[in-house]
Amino acid sequence: MKEKNMNSLQRKLFKLQDLKYKDFHSNLMPGIDKETIIGIRTPALRKFAKEFAKTEAAEAFLKELPHQYYEENNLHMMLISDIKDYECCLAEVKRFLPYINNWATCDIPRPKCFAKNKIELLPVIKEWIASGDTYTIRYGIGTLMSFYLDEDFKLEYIELVASVQSEEYYVNMMIAWYLATALAKQWDATIPYLEERKLSPWVHRRTIQKAVESYRITDEQKVYLKTLRENC
Repeated sequence: MKEKNMNSLQRKLFKLQDLKYKDFHSNLMPGIDKETIIGIRTPALRKFAKEFAKTEAAEAFLKELPHQYYEENNLHMMLISDIKDYECCLAEVKRFLPYINNWATCDIPRPKCFAKNKIELLPVIKEWIASGDTYTIRYGIGTLMSFYLDEDFKLEYIELVASVQSEEYYVNMMIAWYLATALAKQWDATIPYLEERKLSPWVHRRTIQKAVESYRITDEQKVYLKTLRENC
């Protein structure tokens, strides 16, 4: 896009452009038009977001959907994640989810205020997981992984994720990521899903792969997991 056609925010974002990073990152984003990727390293965008959040322009930006550039979407999610009021934050997340079109925007760390409102958030997570939309499902599973695998864990949460049936790569990758993390944090509750072959063959294999690669899984557990690869 020629500079004269850019708005003031886009001009500021392009000043942060790193063309080598654009080429590298574009390869990680199949299906996303390279021309919609500016090429901004995440630390630089986070630093920009922190300052931009203090301006009146930030509030107006959150109302301007859809955005043109991938980094605008990431900026949007970063701004939402820093909203301290739970109800306001949740409303903004719900409004933005239909516009997410890639895994990286979807996986930006969840709002901190979610951690203080886990009881209220849980029914919403279940709605997201049941939505049928690729990145809404992924966001829901990722949120469940972020906040409900420690002291708030319940066996039903693993069942909720394991029961998701999808042909979408980015949904199944998140299921595997969730289960690999669950193996690290809740081994006894999670391992039966592999032992009893309750998962699709692809998710089964990818869960084991991710778990074996994890530093949070013991060497003994990794040896056992490798035996569960057979015949699947």
